[in-house]
Amino acid sequence: MKLALLFFLSLAPLGQAGSPDYFIPAHRVSGIGVARDDLSDDLLEVRTDLMIQSQTFAILRDPMAVAGAKRITSPKLQEVFRTAALRSGWPKSLIEAIAYLESWGDSKAESPAGPRGIMQISAATAHTMGLKVVVNTRYRVTRERVLVSAKGKKPKYKTVTHKTSYVVSVRDERLIPERAIPAAAVYLAALERSFGGRDWAVFAYHCGPGCVSEMQELTRRARGIPKDQVTVPRMFFSANPAWNRELYEAIQQQMQRDFSPTYYFRIMRAEQLLALYRRDPDEFVSLAQRYRSEFVTAGRAPHRLSVWLKRDDLVFRSCDDIRADVGKRLVKALDWPQYFGYRLNVSSDLPSNLEYFSEASPSALGTLTYLAFETRRLHEEMNPRGERFQPLLVTSLVEPEDYVRQSGQREALYHCSGQVFDIDYSSLPPGELECLRFVLSDLGWDGYLGFVEDGRDNLHIGCSPTSRDFFATVFQEAVGRKAEAEE
Repeated sequence: MKLALLFFLSLAPLGQAGSPDYFIPAHRVSGIGVARDDLSDDLLEVRTDLMIQSQTFAILRDPMAVAGAKRITSPKLQEVFRTAALRSGWPKSLIEAIAYLESWGDSKAESPAGPRGIMQISAATAHTMGLKVVVNTRYRVTRERVLVSAKGKKPKYKTVTHKTSYVVSVRDERLIPERAIPAAAVYLAALERSFGGRDWAVFAYHCGPGCVSEMQELTRRARGIPKDQVTVPRMFFSANPAWNRELYEAIQQQMQRDFSPTYYFRIMRAEQLLALYRRDPDEFVSLAQRYRSEFVTAGRAPHRLSVWLKRDDLVFRSCDDIRADVGKRLVKALDWPQYFGYRLNVSSDLPSNLEYFSEASPSALGTLTYLAFETRRLHEEMNPRGERFQPLLVTSLVEPEDYVRQSGQREALYHCSGQVFDIDYSSLPPGELECLRFVLSDLGWDGYLGFVEDGRDNLHIGCSPTSRDFFATVFQEAVGRKAEAEE
């Protein structure tokens, strides 16, 4: 992950002069936001790899990740996967990865939406695969005594019989791995022939053939995609709100439905993780432990920030701690809204403490500065009618624990690290809000930052540990630019 990240940053243009109108960092991440319109093959490869690596969180945060890897690599299932690979011509490792993500290797897994078994197959798709799903309708008879008349000395009743139908499974081959896995593999091979690529077949397994037919057609019509490079990564990384709007909106619709456009990347990472488990189970378990949240006692980590930040990072217990840190871990936020693209509206328990609450780590302030830059330049390219860019409203930076506990905000404890900040988006015009969310997702998919909704109109944002040095450099550049302007 780190090597890929460094390589990606090295592709960014260095030494670009600043704009007289607003801050343009010389240190940049290539291919983000509006810059998606010029993805070279090399840059696409790097972005794809970063996207695949970032799926580690989505997989390993689940408590079933380790047990699932053990089941998938068990001798009994391995024999079934080998049979499926021989019958379909598909790589055994890829079939395993799909089974791993779909059910964690549980042959009895059942989704509330209907799919069942180790490969999570719907009843309709099972019929297409040639799997038998036989059910019988049975009836449950109940009797109820109903009051007919209350007149007179003795009420009159009658007995009413109710007949309620229910379905009983007689045979469901979706629950038999020896039948379901080879059938799913053959189905995947058919999808590959139909859509012309293994990546599209994986996408179709999750999204459905109809969905993929539509997405392929939109990708073929999209600007900037060579006709011989109509792939899932090209589809995903070649759209933004400013251009290829139709493709962008279709991707957003599918993301809101079930995150299908990212399924291919998750499968690629699952394949890599299963290979790691075979090679070194202890290293796999150790990696899984690193994706557990120290703040959640049971279940999955709720978001990336809950994994990236540790209890040892929450060092600012009181305002005295913040005062004592001057010139060490915290720096003062730059207050120049029109130039840097954000404005401060932080609050504190006492007016005398407001100065200290306007600080954060250099990496957090660099992330904020970079986010504002990318949001503004995408907004300029979109040029929404009647909209002017509004500086992002920052409502929280560092906060001491004693103040946080009084606020009762769900995510506020992370502010005790100085590594996060909050943006209130309630007053942003629709076009700018769309740009902000797109840039957040764009940076997030490649592992640069994490964000979560905190309340009704508030976003809680922080960069990844591996990105802190880069964003701290952006902040230092901003400090230098401000100093030059003040001379």
